[in-house]
Amino acid sequence: MEYQTAQQRVKDLKSFYKNCMWFGIVALIIFTRRFIKYGDFTEAISTGSIILTVWGIIIAVKAVKLFILNSEWEEKILQDEMNKTKKPINF
Repeated sequence: MEYQTAQQRVKDLKSFYKNCMWFGIVALIIFTRRFIKYGDFTEAISTGSIILTVWGIIIAVKAVKLFILNSEWEEKILQDEMNKTKKPINF
């Protein structure tokens, strides 16, 4: 892995982990507030927040991009595609 690619990956991972931390803090605050308001934990969860749902989906997409569709995956797919197009020329 090149230095520039590794440096960008570290920045992306740092951003992802910060985003996860803030998501956890905000979710804890929202669920604690709802628990105090309704007095029941199941009620606090069942009245989920649309903001947390959208934010969770965004985090999930970022996780897939970082951990599944990373640069190694791209390089492997690129090599596979290049190998497919290398067909012998028949004269």
